[in-house]
Amino acid sequence: MIIKNFSQIINKDISVKQKKLRKIALIALEKAIESVKPKNLIQNAIKIRDNNLIIQNDIYDLNNYEKIIFIGGGKATAQMATALEAIISENFEKLSYEGMINIPEGLELNEKDQPKKILINYATHPLPNEKGLRGVKNMIKLLDNAKETDLIITLISGGGSALLPLPKEPITIDELRTVNLLLLESGANIHEINTIRKHLSAFKGGNLARKVHESSGATLVSLIISDVVGDDLDSIASGPTVPDGSTYEKALDILNKYNLLNQIPPSAKQILEEGNAKKSLENPKSNDPCFKNTNNYLIGSVKSAIKTLQKYFSQKTFEIEYYSDQITGEAKDYAEFLYELILNKRKEIMQNKVEKLALIGSGELTVTIKGNGIGGRNQEMLLSLINKMKDEDIIYPFLVLGANLDGIEGNSKAMGALVDNEVINDVKKKELHPKLFLETNDSNTFFRKLGLEILTGPTGCNVNDIILVLLEN
Repeated sequence: MIIKNFSQIINKDISVKQKKLRKIALIALEKAIESVKPKNLIQNAIKIRDNNLIIQNDIYDLNNYEKIIFIGGGKATAQMATALEAIISENFEKLSYEGMINIPEGLELNEKDQPKKILINYATHPLPNEKGLRGVKNMIKLLDNAKETDLIITLISGGGSALLPLPKEPITIDELRTVNLLLLESGANIHEINTIRKHLSAFKGGNLARKVHESSGATLVSLIISDVVGDDLDSIASGPTVPDGSTYEKALDILNKYNLLNQIPPSAKQILEEGNAKKSLENPKSNDPCFKNTNNYLIGSVKSAIKTLQKYFSQKTFEIEYYSDQITGEAKDYAEFLYELILNKRKEIMQNKVEKLALIGSGELTVTIKGNGIGGRNQEMLLSLINKMKDEDIIYPFLVLGANLDGIEGNSKAMGALVDNEVINDVKKKELHPKLFLETNDSNTFFRKLGLEILTGPTGCNVNDIILVLLEN
């Protein structure tokens, strides 16, 4: 099983009906994870036939290239690199290749997930560090030695914003780290955070494409797995090879919105204010010539998981509703919406005599950190839901599961948790006080006490989170 504590969650002293519902939810989660494994996404998107590299509907004649250079970074890129390396080496052995990617420290790779010739550099996430900077500088050296006849393939997935640091001078890596920490604690959403990251980076915000164009003019291809709501390419890993749709002015507005402009290091403030005053310093836009020989391919997102979930729940004779692909906002506030959704759908079930309903949502919530507890966005949302429902006498079967398909969320070791009517009753019996855990952002400790955190370890996947709501009549 992918879920390490699967049996622990199922084999509790609960009703047979609720055991069955938990089992269905956890199997659904495992199938969702499998569907967005980077290896599977690469194999679905890329083929080699007759010495042609086929990416989706585009064809690259490999006879036209002297060498392939792989660079990139993100939580999913190790598996991406290994799968792509296997496809190329098995089908076109005469083409030489080399490369380097940055992946998170602590991401344990099986031997089968380790590329043979593409070097792996470990860096930190969600805050950048010196190791990540060294890795990017080594990638730049590879690009500086590239020729126009080389093919550069960039592997991009979520986490790349932190894992691929190259701050604009005079910003130091420690100062960049400070900016990132302030943003992550502010409650800003990922699009806002990445707008600022792009304008402090000499690598992201289209600047990698500019670098390749200016140094060699080589063909640049990006293979991208999305972890952002809406799949905006310029926000995934802060868009190193994508035109930047944001501006310095927007970055300053965001910092003012969260009262951070005078808290960030002076060097970062200087870069943003100078860029806003001098438009020629702006990151490359869609009409920039650096994108003429650049192609970006979205090869995976949470949509693959959604299709898998829909198929699975259909086989289990559930009515299915994909109720949102735009889940955002403060985690504890989203619990209010989810509570109302459950009540409304419960009424519909009773009126329309629906036996079983599966509600599926995807997106990414945020947490404004006020305490020093252990937790994550889905766990915080579910804890807030328990706090909302704790005084109710709930007799109908329901289950809510929230999970980050990466395998870990926040500063916890869990990917998420689940809540059902048995949990509400358990909270009453044990006289637990969810509000106290919410006040210190200590959701993981709460779910560990109940044995309902979901543990997989890092999966290598990197797409949006999923929320499942299962209701029975």
